[in-house]
Amino acid sequence: MAAIYQAVYRRASSLFCRLHSTYVRKMRYLNELKEDDSLCRQAQTSGTFYLFHNFSPFLQKVGKKYLVPQLSAAEMKRILEKFKEAEQWTEKSVLIGCSDEHVPHFALDLGWDDSSSIALAKSVIEPELKGSFTDIRKALFVVDEKDSPLLASAQSLLRWHDSHQYCSKTGQPTQKNVAGSKRVCHASGITYYPQMFPVVITLVSDGSRCLLVRQPSFPPGMYTALSGFCDVGENVEETARREVAEEVGLEVESLRYSASQHWPFPSSCLMIACHALVRAQQAEISMNSLELEEARWFGLEEIVEGLKREPRSSKQDDGSFLPWLPPKQAIAHQLICEWVKQQTS
Repeated sequence: MAAIYQAVYRRASSLFCRLHSTYVRKMRYLNELKEDDSLCRQAQTSGTFYLFHNFSPFLQKVGKKYLVPQLSAAEMKRILEKFKEAEQWTEKSVLIGCSDEHVPHFALDLGWDDSSSIALAKSVIEPELKGSFTDIRKALFVVDEKDSPLLASAQSLLRWHDSHQYCSKTGQPTQKNVAGSKRVCHASGITYYPQMFPVVITLVSDGSRCLLVRQPSFPPGMYTALSGFCDVGENVEETARREVAEEVGLEVESLRYSASQHWPFPSSCLMIACHALVRAQQAEISMNSLELEEARWFGLEEIVEGLKREPRSSKQDDGSFLPWLPPKQAIAHQLICEWVKQQTS
């Protein structure tokens, strides 16, 4: 009876989706793959795979460009069969999306080492695939813009599975569903879902200047907007006001939401970008040196120059660095560009 119900549901769902947009059909299909293990397992045989090794994505350099190859299921099988563990490895993949034509995309980390398999050596895989596994901090900024979000979300999901192999209540192993959209502890019945941590990133302005900061861990010369994790019970506005007060000693007068972005550092974060205005008459910075290395006001001309400047060209003859700003893949870059546009309009 259950099988008949499933068949009827899928047929009705298919008819319903045909009446909707490409986006709606795509989201419905992805949801079915997440909820139906057998359907997702079947999709693995016709999908494409993005490879990682210890959370570093596989890239191929062609000329000056870095490409993110998608391996077909047949290519994956051919490669993994050389190591006699094709089926075991495919089971470790996670669903990360699909094309408009409903070709599913999976991510697979070949550096995964657990009781059921042994990590495959990079030195063996890279020559076979004619590419290299590249640190995610570099990869996100050298690949095409359309590939960066996919790599970020794939790496974050793989990392979440790696850190949630055991139940926090019972200590027993958890088991992922085929799509990797959840893990279940069968001893306690607890279901774990991948999480993101909310972070508010705030570009503070006094009307004619914007405030940028540096932390000791930043590359030399790089400045960005203030940011901080939401405390339990806080809303976005409260977080922004608290962070500005804590880190630079200023009181926010008004706040405006801009956009949001998933960001994989330091862990999987939801960056919530805002513009904050402080009074020009009360704009003296009182920096928290435990959090920041430097905080200062920048005028429009200096910001425009900083947006043009590349990290390599910021070093001066005396060893100091001219300010440069986050790359366009980061939401801080968008905030700064919005501020420039507002100042020049």
